[in-house]
Amino acid sequence: MGNCFGSPFQDAIPSFSFTTTNTHTPGSSNSNTTMDFSATSSSAGKSQFSAAVSEVNEETNPNGQILEAPNLKEFTFADLKSATKNFRPDTLLGEGGFGKVYKGWIDEKTFAPSKSGIGMVVAVKKLNPESVQGFQEWQSEVNFLGRLSHPNLVKLLGYCWEDKELLLVYEFMQRGSLENHLFRRNPAIEPLSWDLRLKIAIGAARGLAFLHTSDKKVIYRDFKASNILLDGNYNAKISDFGLAKLGPSGGDTHVTTRIMGTYGYAAPEYVATGHLYVKSDVYGFGVVLLEMLTGLRALDTKRPSGQQNLVDWLKPILSQRRKLKDIMDVRIEGQYSSKAMLQAAQLTLKCLESDPRSRPSMKEVLEALEQIDAIKEKRKPRGTKSISGSSHSSTSRKPYRHRYPLHSRPQDA
Repeated sequence: MGNCFGSPFQDAIPSFSFTTTNTHTPGSSNSNTTMDFSATSSSAGKSQFSAAVSEVNEETNPNGQILEAPNLKEFTFADLKSATKNFRPDTLLGEGGFGKVYKGWIDEKTFAPSKSGIGMVVAVKKLNPESVQGFQEWQSEVNFLGRLSHPNLVKLLGYCWEDKELLLVYEFMQRGSLENHLFRRNPAIEPLSWDLRLKIAIGAARGLAFLHTSDKKVIYRDFKASNILLDGNYNAKISDFGLAKLGPSGGDTHVTTRIMGTYGYAAPEYVATGHLYVKSDVYGFGVVLLEMLTGLRALDTKRPSGQQNLVDWLKPILSQRRKLKDIMDVRIEGQYSSKAMLQAAQLTLKCLESDPRSRPSMKEVLEALEQIDAIKEKRKPRGTKSISGSSHSSTSRKPYRHRYPLHSRPQDA
């Protein structure tokens, strides 16, 4: 699900010690297949429940919980065709390694498909039949998100498995991904402020901390900006659990698995050995923090040689206080204090430690981010210089081009 590397996914599909026979879906050829997941279903094979269940769980347990049993709607393919207007191109939200994601509408209470613009908006992810890893990742997504409930994890509402059609239905996240806000040059999208970046980082940290401290110790394994989704109020929710793994059990320190993930975000010990630690996620979080501070992608082949890998290039500078301001995103200039900037850089550096044992836990990362957020002293706002030399504010809607820290920007970048 995304830009992954490694051999075809062959790890055991995770389950939380519950295995039931999949209910027959009309038109499906899989009626007698044993699956590692379950859905709350009626005798007719259709889930009947209120859309308020997830909200109630989150209000009762704001710190998250692992549900005893999944509460997912089993959609028919016809349902989702109707909800997305037959997967019309104008409902397409995006496309990744898994397949395409479409915008759809369903009734808020029954989850039955509804007319465009009426009811609840959902995101429908449709598997690309050519995807080598598709089925395993689809099943992993159902296993994890079907039972994990937390305000900072995207809600999985249901699934469809009918013949060769595999689909997932999620809550709709109005503001899309963090990646789009940080890197997409769209004059209609305002640059994220320093306060919003902190809010997003704190939300994502809460989600990861929940995964790491739960009884099952879930390792997310693919933490990156494109997998952090934002709702209408910029609340961050972690999405895409296709590569998630259960953490080490007993006295083990790590699990050994095939190397899957995204270049630039994967922890060095995992890439080198296949040993996956809970704190391998902390490294990925550090990479995203560095992206949020600098406004630059983790990997960019358009950058000059020696600067294409963001961590390799800028990690040495994170410990140099005098040079920090030169690597900060100019779009947030004047919005933070030097104290906040320094603490954010120090936290990022700790997350990027080569030895996983030297990295903080996600609970410690969350506490550090909350302390940074509490620093209200700000530098005096001032105008920034554009490439052409004209002055404009950080909220300008003019097309933005990031200045490259510590060197002149190439003319063809």
